[in-house]
Amino acid sequence: MTSKGSDAPSATADGPPGLPLAALEAHLRQVLPELLHGPLSAQLVEGGRSNLTYVLTDGRDRWVLRRPPLGHVLETAHDMSREHRLLAALSPTDVPVPRPLLLADRDVIGAPFYIMEFADGQVLRHRSQLERLDAAAANALADELVDVLVRLHRIDPEQVGLGGLGRPEGYLERQLRRWSRQLKSSHSRELPELERLAQRLAGSLPASQGAAVVHGDYRLDNVVVDLATGRVQAVLDWEMATLGDPLADLASTVVWWDGLAGLDSPVAAVPGDVAGFPGGVHLLERYAERTGRDLSGLAWYLGFAFYKIAAIFEGIHFRSQQGMTVGEGFEGLGDMVPHLVERGHAALGTTP
Repeated sequence: MTSKGSDAPSATADGPPGLPLAALEAHLRQVLPELLHGPLSAQLVEGGRSNLTYVLTDGRDRWVLRRPPLGHVLETAHDMSREHRLLAALSPTDVPVPRPLLLADRDVIGAPFYIMEFADGQVLRHRSQLERLDAAAANALADELVDVLVRLHRIDPEQVGLGGLGRPEGYLERQLRRWSRQLKSSHSRELPELERLAQRLAGSLPASQGAAVVHGDYRLDNVVVDLATGRVQAVLDWEMATLGDPLADLASTVVWWDGLAGLDSPVAAVPGDVAGFPGGVHLLERYAERTGRDLSGLAWYLGFAFYKIAAIFEGIHFRSQQGMTVGEGFEGLGDMVPHLVERGHAALGTTP
């Protein structure tokens, strides 16, 4: 027998915020009786900026649970079944992902969720972690990050059961519409330059070079790294994955790598801010060498990447104002939006 949890932004009586532990443990013992060897405990490791992530343990083994953020949830985002589907499809491939174990609807904890295997290694989210790497290790890590992205983009969606994941035709136009709609649903202040950036992007849509499985948020702090070998052990956070233009994925990766340099991002350390790490150009050259793709039209994609991140941050700013976030640093995201917009305009080039 399971019970519904509360979707309020506070800790439950028996677990961390957003995770009624007794209800979860009862469900696991019912549907996966071989999984637990002791009492279940949980710790929130990522709070409120995206889907919530918890590490579960029974004192012997560890797993990871993902659920949507608390409070206001942007349309079509945070789809647990979509993430679960991606992990199940990619687990047998050469793209490293954690194996999914369970998908459940909201009746168990008050929100849909899935559980996956725990990937051993480090998520390089803090500047102090990056500063421990010498230049050789930093360059090798940059190459590995690109190489895994290349392997993802080479996958034939039909062969892994992802042919129906999305519609590649019109992907860029739909992406612009999606983030524009979600900005409207998170409206709390006037940002005319953000609207103008959307107009400039809409007026200069490029022709896609092809279609691939795209991650949608591929960056250094969304992978687990084995520092002893420099290998990516697992790619995480597949909530935005679909079939689309691979150059949009690449541009997003590069913007997260050094496009946020100097902005003191509270989300994660920016490799471009750390001595010894190569710049975004290094990633682009590596990708072009490995794929043979023409990157001469990447300016539009970079402008769009800044626009998309600005839209995401504005949505989190909106939730933060409502008191519906878990964690710290959300006020900093709102402050970053105008800077991201300015850099998006700069990526597209000057206009009258």
